[in-house]
This record gives sequence, structure tokens and C-alpha cells, in this order.
Amino acid sequence: MVYQDHLTKFRPIRSKHTVEVAAQLLDIFLMIGAPAILQSDNGTEFTANIISELKDCWPTLVLVHGKPRHPQSQGSVERENGDIKDMLVAWLADNHTQDWVTGINFVQFHK
Repeated sequence: MVYQDHLTKFRPIRSKHTVEVAAQLLDIFLMIGAPAILQSDNGTEFTANIISELKDCWPTLVLVHGKPRHPQSQGSVERENGDIKDMLVAWLADNHTQDWVTGINFVQFHK
């Protein structure tokens, strides 16, 4: 899952299971507010399941599944993912560790 917000950046998650993704999104939404549209390239069923899980926790949440307005934006996300991965790999090598959960915080700080 790729989640990026200009204020909070990103956070590590262990899986793309609906319950875990919904819990992370709920935490983010309660911190900075929920968006009107949730975009995902994982398909409508995945996104519908996430929205359903979120609605179970937050019944008054208004959220719909939307498609990106510009198909080119997916390329931008992929480039950003590559940059983040390169920075994280470099941090892990420099610090002689495999603790990517800590490393992602340093990458976030520098990004």
C-alpha cells in the first residue's frame, strides 16, 4: 500500500489485509481528517472492503471510492516509490541494519 500525505508522509504496514489497512487509515483520518475520496489501484473490491471496515468503526464517515483523474499520476507514484526504496536501502546499508521500520522514519525526515 502506498500512502503519502504532504504533512505526515508515510508509515510502515506489515500487510495489505483489510483490517490492518483500515486500522492504519482510521489512525491517519483521526489525526488529520478523512478525505472525501479514497483512491486505490488495488481494485474496487479491495477498496470497498476497506471502506466497509472503516464504516464499521466510524459510522458517520462519508467516503467514496474514486479513480485517479490522470492516468499519468500512477507513473509519478511509481517514481516516488523507487526514490523512497533507494533512500531506505542506502540508510539500511549505512547503518548496518535491517530495521526498515526505524529507517523509514529517517527517510521520511529527509524526503
